[in-house]
Parts: sequence; structure tokens; C-alpha cells
Amino acid sequence: MALIDNRKVRLKYEIIEKYEAGIELFGLEVKSVKNGAGSLDGSYVIIRGGEAYLINGNITPYQGGNTPKDYDPRRNRRLLLTKKEIREIGTITDQRGLTIVPLALYNKGRKIKIEIGVGRGLKKYDKREILKKRATDREIERTLKTY
Repeated sequence: MALIDNRKVRLKYEIIEKYEAGIELFGLEVKSVKNGAGSLDGSYVIIRGGEAYLINGNITPYQGGNTPKDYDPRRNRRLLLTKKEIREIGTITDQRGLTIVPLALYNKGRKIKIEIGVGRGLKKYDKREILKKRATDREIERTLKTY
């Protein structure tokens, strides 16, 4: 079960590979994520200096009055991946011109994990095709339920 899900990304990108990573968060951010207060819309992952970072991910503060004055909800957060995974993702994105996007934030035991995907941007006609296929699948399921 995802605490924060990035639903729009599945319509914008064709996900080729998925990876699970840890994420560095402050204590107030952990509480906020567990309450589902945050958004991954418009965020992406970048690899810089042998480390992966989540850019533009919005995690609102847990208690507005108790947050530090210099707290930035859209700060860059470091992702915890192995060096092998970072090298692998870096070579894939460099060779093929792909994008790394966050898919979901979720619990795994007591830890907060992020699922990232390497994806290729879809064209407008691809998006229309996907929406048509979903609509027909829904209609087929409805007719099968009645019989």
C-alpha cells in the first residue's frame, strides 16, 4: 500500500525498469509522509556526483506551527541506492535518453522507501491509445459481471 502515489506518471511515461530505494527524510517529514501529506507530481530523479537525488518532491510539514522557519517542502532529498544500481541507472539514462521518475512512497517495515522507474516519455497518440484500452477493458468487465 502506497502512502503517496504518483498516478499521473503512468500516463506520461512507459516504465521500463523499476527500482526500490531508501530516502533521507527529517523526522517531521516522516510523520507527514505516513499521514499521506505530500505529492510527487512534477518530480524527477537526477544522478549527480555518484548519488541520486529526488528533485521537486513536495512533502508538506507535519505540524505547520512547529516546523523550522527555514524548512523547504520542495528541497532535494538524497536517495539511498547501491553504487552498482546508481551506475546501472546512469548508463541506461545516458545511452537511451530516458527519464528517472518517482512512482510511489511506501512503508517497508519501519522504513520509508521510494519506488523509482526508468521510463520513456509517451507521445500524445500513445496516451490516447492507453485511455481507449482502459475504457474498453472496463466495459468488458461490466458486461461480464451481468452474465
